Amino acid sequence: MTLEPVATAAELTPEWLGRALGAVPTAVRAAPVGSGQIGTCLRVELEGAGLPASVLVKLPTADTDTRAMLAGAYRSEVRFYRELEPTVAVDVPVCHAATDVTDDGAFTLVLEDLTPAVQGDQLAGGTVAQVRAAAENLAGLHGPRWCDPSLLDLGWITAQDAEGAALLQEVYGPAVEAFLDITGPLLTPGAAATVRDTVDVIGAWSLARPERFGIVHGDYRLDNLLFHPDPEVGVKAVDWQTLSLGLPARDLAYLVATGLDPAERRSCEEAIVAAYHARLLDHGVRGHPLEECWDDYRFAMLQGILVSVFGCAYGARTDRGDRMFAVMVERTAEAVRDLGTSELV
Repeated sequence: MTLEPVATAAELTPEWLGRALGAVPTAVRAAPVGSGQIGTCLRVELEGAGLPASVLVKLPTADTDTRAMLAGAYRSEVRFYRELEPTVAVDVPVCHAATDVTDDGAFTLVLEDLTPAVQGDQLAGGTVAQVRAAAENLAGLHGPRWCDPSLLDLGWITAQDAEGAALLQEVYGPAVEAFLDITGPLLTPGAAATVRDTVDVIGAWSLARPERFGIVHGDYRLDNLLFHPDPEVGVKAVDWQTLSLGLPARDLAYLVATGLDPAERRSCEEAIVAAYHARLLDHGVRGHPLEECWDDYRFAMLQGILVSVFGCAYGARTDRGDRMFAVMVERTAEAVRDLGTSELV
C-alpha cells in the first residue's frame, strides 16, 4: 500500500500514522520543532501498544511556491533514506516511513526521535571530542561506497561536470559580493581577503581530484549533527538534502574547520584526520594512504567558504544566520591560510 504524503499536522491522524508505523496509536499530539526555514519538523507524541513514545515528522514548507522549488532537495533526502542509507554505515535516525515526493514538493518523512540527544551549536563551536566522533561517523558515509562506479549510474545524485563548474564560476563572484555586504562588519579584513581570493579558482577547484569520489553530504556540520549526553551513544547525522558525488574530504574539511576554534583545530586536526582515515580503512578503503588523505583535507578547505557564501547570500536572512556564516568563514579562512590551501588549488 502506497503511503500518501500529508501537508499539515492535522493530517497526521492515528490511521495515517498506523500505516506508517505498523500499529495504530490511541492518541497523537504534534508540536513544531526548530525554525522550519525550508520545511516543517514536528515532534509527534504517541500512545499505544507497539509504538515508540514519539517520532519526528518532516514535512515541506507551507509556502507552496517555495515548496515546488525545493522538491529536488526533498527528493534527495527521501532517496537517501530509501536507497543509500542501507548501503552505508553512517549513523542516522531510523527512518520509519518515507513517502514519494510529488511534483509540487509534497512529502513526509517519519524518523526516530533522538531525544535526549541535542543539536550541535555552530556559533559556539564544538569540542574536540565531538568533532572527532563526527569525523569517525562521517567515514561510515564515505568508506563503504568509496569510488563505487555504480553511484555514477544513479542519476539523481551527480558529480560536478564542466558545465556545472562554468556556472558555478559565473554565479560565485556575485554571491561573494552579496556575502561580504551582509557580513562585512562581522569579518576580519584577513578573512574577507581570503574569500575574495577564492573567486578566480572556485570553478577549477570544484572539478579537481575526480579520481577519488564518494557520497558527499554537502552540509556536514555541527547544526546538522545530534550528540547524546552518553558519549557511548554515537553521533547521528541529519538533513540529507544537499547530497552530491565528489571528493569525500570536502565533508571532513568543512566539519573540522567550521566546527572548531582555530587554536583547537591546530592542536588536533592531524589526529582527527588520522582517526577518520583509520575508520575508512575499517570500512574497506584501500589505496588511499594517510598522507593523501591529509593532502585532500588541506585541498578541500574551500568547501566551508563555498557553502557559507551561498547559504548567506541566498538563504533566508536571520541575525543568527548572518553571525553563523561569518563565524564559519572566519574559522575556515584561517584554516585555508594555515594549511596553504591556495598552493594546492
